[in-house]
Amino acid sequence: MARTITAGVDIGTHHVKVVVAEMIRDGARSVPRVIGTGFAESKGLRHGYIINSSDAIKSIRSAIDQAEKRSGVKIKKAYVSFGGIGLGSIVSNGTVVISRADSEISELDINKVFEVAESDIPSSYILNRKILHTIPLQYKIDGKPVLGRPLGMKGVRLEAKILFITCLEHHLNDMIDAIVATDIDVADVMASPIAASFVTLTKTQKIAGSVLANIGAETVSIVVFENGIPISLEVFPIGSTDITNDIALGLKIPLEEAEQIKLGGITSTSYPRKKLEEIVSARLSDMFELIEAHLKKIGKNSLLPAGIIITGGGSGIGTIEDLAKASLNLPSQIASLHLRDNPKNQIKDGSWSVAYGLCILGFHSEDEKTIGIRHLARGARRSALTWIRQFLP
Repeated sequence: MARTITAGVDIGTHHVKVVVAEMIRDGARSVPRVIGTGFAESKGLRHGYIINSSDAIKSIRSAIDQAEKRSGVKIKKAYVSFGGIGLGSIVSNGTVVISRADSEISELDINKVFEVAESDIPSSYILNRKILHTIPLQYKIDGKPVLGRPLGMKGVRLEAKILFITCLEHHLNDMIDAIVATDIDVADVMASPIAASFVTLTKTQKIAGSVLANIGAETVSIVVFENGIPISLEVFPIGSTDITNDIALGLKIPLEEAEQIKLGGITSTSYPRKKLEEIVSARLSDMFELIEAHLKKIGKNSLLPAGIIITGGGSGIGTIEDLAKASLNLPSQIASLHLRDNPKNQIKDGSWSVAYGLCILGFHSEDEKTIGIRHLARGARRSALTWIRQFLP
């Protein structure tokens, strides 16, 4: 029997992470199991985009080689994340008149309303950008809200409110070129925060309302969920490296030592603990102020019952959970990954959530109703999809 294996490649500013997973049987159901991981220092990247292709290719190749060795599998294609400051989202609306004489809504009408909403995106915003994902937030028939897809229902006018997740096109092209240069085919591209949500958020958290914050080295990316679907996505040009730099300046110590102290490591340097806490808290407060401002912009500040779930490399900072709770006036917790992993691999924390989430995308990429997101990254339009039905855990 053929094995079902997939690979996810997360190209971050600080590290490249590769996860190889296999779908195995566990009684009556199939579950994913990690069989190999690869890890390399990122070179040639800044704020999530490539500035030196040759260095980036070497980093990607190194992580892939490591994952292939550990898994015993030759990686031929992979699902790839896209993050960085070029990533963002915009909500647009579309309205069409039902085309059929019997007033029944067809697939053609749904596709058309997506096209109208896309064409209504301001040209100043969409210039030089590529649409990665298209997510229907709400449908209306003759002005009345409809739960789920309107296919087969009857009316005169169909309206749709749609979330478009976009990225800078040249950044996306550079990333795909770098992957292809390592002799790996790109099966699909997914926004990093969406990929991470597959393995860090529960269905309950997504339905109640939550914000997933991925704190990377040079960026903080957030995705807001409500009623089971993403309703907004944003990336800020600030990250955990800024905290390291502040500690180095404030305590007058080398960067390497500052990084150890940031993560609670023991060093030979003595320093006032209160001063360290002030330095870390000040920069974390900057991050949470940006998140709070975005939540206010979309009308969701202090209105997400499941609160903020923190993942990424920066989630290991000791005081981050309490500070997030105080700054955002929301419940706060560190994301945990529920996975089956081979002991020889190194998945230990939320910084692997994107790469592992990409593997989940790979297992379910053909089941569009499960993923619930229309992909446009490869240029092929798929049929309009149902509202997201989260499948993990």
